Amino acid sequence: MQNISLLIYLTPLLIILAIYVRHKKRINRRGKARLREAKEAGLTEPASIHPVINPGRCFGSGACVKACPEKALSIVNGKAMLTDASHCIGHGACLTACPTDAIELVFGTEKRGMDIPFVNPSFETNVNNIYIAGELGGMGLIRKAAEQGKQAIESMLQKKNEGNEYDVVIIGAGPAGLSASLAAKEHQLNSITIEQEESLGGAIYKYPRNKVAMTQPVELPIVGRVEMYDISKEELLGFWQRILRDHKLKVNFNERMETVTKTATGYTVKTSKATYQTANLLLAIGRLGTPRKLDVTGEDQAKVVYRLTDPEQYCQKHVLVVGGGDSALEAAISISEQPGTTVTLSYRSEAFGRVKPKNRERLQHAEASKRLTVQLKSSVKEIRLDTVKIELADKKVVEILNEAVIICAGGVLPTPFLKEIGVMVETHHGKRVI
Repeated sequence: MQNISLLIYLTPLLIILAIYVRHKKRINRRGKARLREAKEAGLTEPASIHPVINPGRCFGSGACVKACPEKALSIVNGKAMLTDASHCIGHGACLTACPTDAIELVFGTEKRGMDIPFVNPSFETNVNNIYIAGELGGMGLIRKAAEQGKQAIESMLQKKNEGNEYDVVIIGAGPAGLSASLAAKEHQLNSITIEQEESLGGAIYKYPRNKVAMTQPVELPIVGRVEMYDISKEELLGFWQRILRDHKLKVNFNERMETVTKTATGYTVKTSKATYQTANLLLAIGRLGTPRKLDVTGEDQAKVVYRLTDPEQYCQKHVLVVGGGDSALEAAISISEQPGTTVTLSYRSEAFGRVKPKNRERLQHAEASKRLTVQLKSSVKEIRLDTVKIELADKKVVEILNEAVIICAGGVLPTPFLKEIGVMVETHHGKRVI
């Protein structure tokens, strides 16, 4: 009788334990599969800031996995792991979600170093009165970038110079630049913000539609604490547009910085539209702000752009997409889905290497459905008014009808510019984010 009673009590526990073990095994299998797919596709290196998990502290609660908006983390062998490294854009939600402090955010890896300009605790570089805040300094987190922009302005309050038109010229209207603009206004500094894009937001402006852009509250000068969780790109840009309008911030869009020259009282900043004299300069620009060009005849035409904003605008058109990364594949596929389009995807290599498996599958389906044409081992030779000339794999040059060209060849790091103005640049392999 006693054994029967014990069995009655133990049976539910054993069933629960069996379900729990099976659930853990399923999660582990899924994590291993995602890691294997990433390795096979060559997508194991994160682009920027990313989490590193201490296995000694991690007990596999899965809190970080659930918190990650990009689904870049998985549980493997009972521990959290960055399985989809290429998806990670440094939200930092995993860091705050971890109950055991097993996660730290770093930039750079053992294999891929990351160039970071030298800045002191006040965000001033080794060059007097030149400051860096935000993504260029390795900080991709919106909350931290905004803090840095504010702190950089506060650090230069005693460095005003009457011999200049401005106390500070701010380059970039992303999170760091906008926060700095607010701080400059709060402290009554004479400032101007220059942005080379047509809209504010920095790198966030280039995110795909509805991508989660921010997961934590942010403290902004004048505005105060802003409670935002899992905010999409569109919602965040709309919020910043309201700040720009309500506080009458002086931001010049579609204006690109070209040169910075030292003067007796500060710096001369020459842009594509004007020249400014300033006591201080704050670089709040992105790491890949300048698109990489093809350097071919005809690239200066209005029909040539360097990112896709709205696929619908290419309806009924002949379009050429150049590039072999995820952005190029996604652009070509989305345009091919528009009515009446003729899409050609040109890539210089013989295969698409570092792309997500899902994009590879979508591309194969689109090609099989004859919605687009893929030309590997090809290169653009000339962009004409109504056509483009492409050299194919067999070295034959063909001319195809064309009304739009989208070049997705990545961006150019501003390292040469930084070195030109004397800013020290260091290469870091897995340095912890402060």
